[in-house]
Amino acid sequence: MTDLARFWPPFGLTLATPRLTLRPIRDEDIPAAVQAALGGIHEPGRSPFSRPWAESPADELGPNMAQWYWRCRGTMSPQDWTLLLGIWHDGDFIGCQDVGAKDFATLKTVSTGSWLTRDVQGRGLGKEMRAAVALYAFDWLGAEVAESEAAAWNQQSLGVSRSLGYELNGTTRANWGGQLRDVQKVRLTPATFKRPDWTLEVQGHEPTAKHLGIDL
Repeated sequence: MTDLARFWPPFGLTLATPRLTLRPIRDEDIPAAVQAALGGIHEPGRSPFSRPWAESPADELGPNMAQWYWRCRGTMSPQDWTLLLGIWHDGDFIGCQDVGAKDFATLKTVSTGSWLTRDVQGRGLGKEMRAAVALYAFDWLGAEVAESEAAAWNQQSLGVSRSLGYELNGTTRANWGGQLRDVQKVRLTPATFKRPDWTLEVQGHEPTAKHLGIDL
Protein backbone atom coordinates (compact mmCIF):
# COMPACT_ATOMS: atom_id res chain seq x y z
CA MET A 1 0.00 0.00 0.00
CA THR A 2 1.34 3.43 -0.90
CA ASP A 3 1.69 6.17 1.69
CA LEU A 4 -1.21 8.15 0.24
CA ALA A 5 -3.46 5.09 0.31
CA ARG A 6 -2.91 4.95 4.08
CA PHE A 7 -4.98 8.12 4.33
CA TRP A 8 -7.42 7.52 1.46
CA PRO A 9 -7.63 3.71 1.14
CA PRO A 10 -9.38 3.56 -2.26
CA PHE A 11 -6.11 4.72 -3.82
CA GLY A 12 -4.83 1.22 -3.06
CA LEU A 13 -7.61 -0.48 -5.02
CA THR A 14 -6.87 -2.10 -8.38
CA LEU A 15 -9.16 -4.23 -10.56
CA ALA A 16 -7.56 -6.16 -13.41
CA THR A 17 -9.25 -7.89 -16.35
CA PRO A 18 -7.54 -9.68 -19.24
CA ARG A 19 -7.05 -6.40 -21.12
CA LEU A 20 -7.71 -3.59 -18.66
CA THR A 21 -6.54 -2.07 -15.38
CA LEU A 22 -9.09 -0.10 -13.36
CA ARG A 23 -8.07 2.04 -10.38
CA PRO A 24 -9.16 5.29 -8.74
CA ILE A 25 -7.94 8.38 -10.57
CA ARG A 26 -5.14 10.17 -8.73
CA ASP A 27 -4.13 13.79 -9.23
CA GLU A 28 -1.19 12.76 -11.38
CA ASP A 29 -3.63 10.92 -13.69
CA ILE A 30 -5.80 13.97 -14.33
CA PRO A 31 -3.77 15.34 -17.27
CA ALA A 32 -4.04 11.97 -19.06
CA ALA A 33 -7.78 11.83 -18.33
CA VAL A 34 -8.30 15.32 -19.72
CA GLN A 35 -6.22 14.58 -22.81
CA ALA A 36 -8.23 11.42 -23.43
CA ALA A 37 -11.51 13.34 -23.16
CA LEU A 38 -10.22 16.07 -25.47
CA GLY A 39 -9.39 13.39 -28.02
CA GLY A 40 -13.09 12.71 -28.44
CA ILE A 41 -15.71 10.52 -26.75
CA HIS A 42 -18.71 10.89 -29.05
CA GLU A 43 -19.68 12.52 -32.31
CA PRO A 44 -20.36 16.27 -32.06
CA GLY A 45 -23.84 17.15 -30.87
CA ARG A 46 -24.63 13.54 -29.93
CA SER A 47 -23.81 13.49 -26.22
CA PRO A 48 -24.63 10.24 -24.41
CA PHE A 49 -24.41 12.03 -21.07
CA SER A 50 -27.27 13.65 -19.17
CA ARG A 51 -24.92 16.60 -18.65
CA PRO A 52 -22.86 17.18 -21.83
CA TRP A 53 -19.63 17.74 -19.94
CA ALA A 54 -17.42 16.43 -22.75
CA GLU A 55 -18.58 19.27 -25.01
CA SER A 56 -17.14 21.95 -22.71
CA PRO A 57 -14.56 24.28 -24.28
CA ALA A 58 -11.02 22.93 -24.00
CA ASP A 59 -10.01 25.57 -21.45
CA GLU A 60 -12.93 24.59 -19.20
CA LEU A 61 -12.90 20.82 -19.56
CA GLY A 62 -9.74 20.23 -17.52
CA PRO A 63 -10.78 22.33 -14.50
CA ASN A 64 -14.27 20.82 -14.61
CA MET A 65 -12.93 17.27 -14.62
CA ALA A 66 -10.44 17.97 -11.83
CA GLN A 67 -13.13 19.54 -9.67
CA TRP A 68 -15.40 16.53 -10.24
CA TYR A 69 -12.70 14.07 -9.18
CA TRP A 70 -11.88 16.12 -6.08
CA ARG A 71 -15.56 16.54 -5.18
CA CYS A 72 -16.25 12.81 -5.37
CA ARG A 73 -13.30 12.07 -3.12
CA GLY A 74 -14.01 14.89 -0.68
CA THR A 75 -17.67 14.05 -0.15
CA MET A 76 -17.30 10.26 0.05
CA SER A 77 -18.97 8.63 3.04
CA PRO A 78 -20.52 5.23 3.80
CA GLN A 79 -23.91 6.83 3.12
CA ASP A 80 -22.99 8.22 -0.31
CA TRP A 81 -19.93 7.23 -2.31
CA THR A 82 -18.63 7.12 -5.86
CA LEU A 83 -15.47 5.37 -7.01
CA LEU A 84 -14.16 6.99 -10.19
CA LEU A 85 -11.99 4.30 -11.76
CA GLY A 86 -9.63 5.25 -14.55
CA ILE A 87 -9.25 2.70 -17.35
CA TRP A 88 -5.80 1.77 -18.70
CA HIS A 89 -5.25 -0.37 -21.79
CA ASP A 90 -1.73 -1.19 -22.96
CA GLY A 91 -0.47 1.57 -20.66
CA ASP A 92 -2.76 4.27 -22.09
CA PHE A 93 -5.57 6.04 -20.24
CA ILE A 94 -8.70 5.38 -22.31
CA GLY A 95 -11.69 6.25 -20.14
CA CYS A 96 -13.46 6.07 -16.82
CA GLN A 97 -15.82 3.60 -15.18
CA ASP A 98 -17.61 4.76 -12.06
CA VAL A 99 -19.51 2.74 -9.49
CA GLY A 100 -21.36 4.35 -6.63
CA ALA A 101 -24.07 3.90 -4.05
CA LYS A 102 -26.32 5.69 -1.60
CA ASP A 103 -27.42 4.00 1.64
CA PHE A 104 -25.57 0.87 0.52
CA ALA A 105 -25.81 -0.82 3.92
CA THR A 106 -29.59 -0.91 3.54
CA LEU A 107 -30.21 -0.97 -0.22
CA LYS A 108 -27.27 -3.13 -1.39
CA THR A 109 -27.59 -1.35 -4.74
CA VAL A 110 -24.91 0.27 -6.89
CA SER A 111 -25.16 2.43 -9.98
CA THR A 112 -22.63 2.72 -12.77
CA GLY A 113 -21.62 5.05 -15.57
CA SER A 114 -18.70 5.20 -17.96
CA TRP A 115 -16.98 6.73 -20.96
CA LEU A 116 -14.38 5.57 -23.47
CA THR A 117 -12.39 7.43 -26.08
CA ARG A 118 -13.78 6.99 -29.60
CA ASP A 119 -10.59 5.44 -30.94
CA VAL A 120 -11.01 2.33 -28.75
CA GLN A 121 -14.76 1.91 -29.00
CA GLY A 122 -16.12 -1.15 -30.76
CA ARG A 123 -13.54 -3.57 -29.32
CA GLY A 124 -15.59 -4.92 -26.42
CA LEU A 125 -13.68 -2.88 -23.85
CA GLY A 126 -16.83 -1.15 -22.61
CA LYS A 127 -18.38 -4.52 -21.84
CA GLU A 128 -15.19 -5.72 -20.15
CA MET A 129 -14.93 -2.75 -17.81
CA ARG A 130 -18.64 -2.87 -16.92
CA ALA A 131 -18.31 -6.59 -16.22
CA ALA A 132 -15.36 -5.77 -13.95
CA VAL A 133 -17.33 -3.42 -11.71
CA ALA A 134 -20.33 -5.77 -11.70
CA LEU A 135 -18.08 -8.60 -10.53
CA TYR A 136 -16.52 -6.34 -7.90
CA ALA A 137 -19.91 -5.10 -6.71
CA PHE A 138 -21.53 -8.53 -6.44
CA ASP A 139 -18.63 -10.75 -5.37
CA TRP A 140 -16.58 -8.38 -3.24
CA LEU A 141 -18.87 -5.61 -1.97
CA GLY A 142 -21.94 -7.80 -1.51
CA ALA A 143 -24.27 -5.80 -3.76
CA GLU A 144 -27.60 -7.36 -4.70
CA VAL A 145 -28.55 -4.99 -7.53
CA ALA A 146 -26.61 -2.94 -10.11
CA GLU A 147 -28.45 -0.19 -11.95
CA SER A 148 -27.62 1.97 -14.94
CA GLU A 149 -29.37 4.09 -17.55
CA ALA A 150 -28.89 5.46 -21.04
CA ALA A 151 -30.70 7.70 -23.45
CA ALA A 152 -33.20 5.53 -25.33
CA TRP A 153 -31.38 6.25 -28.61
CA ASN A 154 -28.04 5.04 -27.23
CA GLN A 155 -28.17 1.47 -28.52
CA GLN A 156 -24.43 1.00 -28.05
CA SER A 157 -24.70 1.43 -24.28
CA LEU A 158 -27.94 -0.53 -24.06
CA GLY A 159 -26.35 -3.30 -26.13
CA VAL A 160 -23.57 -3.63 -23.56
CA SER A 161 -26.22 -3.85 -20.85
CA ARG A 162 -28.17 -6.55 -22.66
CA SER A 163 -25.04 -8.59 -23.33
CA LEU A 164 -24.31 -8.71 -19.58
CA GLY A 165 -27.83 -9.69 -18.58
CA TYR A 166 -29.30 -6.35 -17.53
CA GLU A 167 -33.08 -6.25 -17.71
CA LEU A 168 -35.14 -3.25 -18.77
CA ASN A 169 -36.38 -1.41 -15.70
CA GLY A 170 -38.71 1.29 -17.02
CA THR A 171 -38.30 4.60 -18.81
CA THR A 172 -38.49 8.17 -17.68
CA ARG A 173 -38.41 11.60 -19.30
CA ALA A 174 -35.45 13.76 -18.44
CA ASN A 175 -33.64 16.95 -19.32
CA TRP A 176 -30.75 15.30 -21.17
CA GLY A 177 -28.17 17.85 -22.14
CA GLY A 178 -30.76 20.61 -22.30
CA GLN A 179 -33.20 18.58 -24.40
CA LEU A 180 -36.16 16.38 -23.57
CA ARG A 181 -35.15 12.74 -23.84
CA ASP A 182 -36.60 9.34 -23.03
CA VAL A 183 -34.19 7.55 -20.69
CA GLN A 184 -34.07 3.77 -20.43
CA LYS A 185 -33.25 2.35 -17.02
CA VAL A 186 -31.68 -1.10 -16.68
CA ARG A 187 -31.16 -3.45 -13.74
CA LEU A 188 -28.78 -6.35 -13.08
CA THR A 189 -28.77 -8.95 -10.29
CA PRO A 190 -26.42 -11.85 -9.57
CA ALA A 191 -29.09 -14.19 -10.95
CA THR A 192 -29.34 -12.44 -14.34
CA PHE A 193 -25.65 -11.53 -14.66
CA LYS A 194 -23.99 -13.18 -17.67
CA ARG A 195 -20.59 -13.62 -16.13
CA PRO A 196 -17.47 -13.39 -18.27
CA ASP A 197 -15.23 -16.41 -18.73
CA TRP A 198 -12.33 -14.68 -17.00
CA THR A 199 -11.54 -14.00 -13.34
CA LEU A 200 -11.32 -10.48 -11.92
CA GLU A 201 -8.09 -9.82 -10.05
CA VAL A 202 -8.51 -7.45 -7.10
CA GLN A 203 -5.94 -5.73 -4.91
CA GLY A 204 -6.56 -3.37 -2.01
CA HIS A 205 -10.14 -4.46 -1.37
CA GLU A 206 -10.24 -4.75 2.42
CA PRO A 207 -9.09 -1.19 3.26
CA THR A 208 -11.40 0.19 0.55
CA ALA A 209 -14.41 -1.73 1.84
CA LYS A 210 -13.71 -0.55 5.39
CA HIS A 211 -13.48 3.04 4.15
CA LEU A 212 -16.87 2.63 2.47
CA GLY A 213 -18.40 1.25 5.67
CA ILE A 214 -18.93 -2.21 4.19
CA ASP A 215 -18.67 -5.19 6.52
CA LEU A 216 -16.37 -7.93 5.28
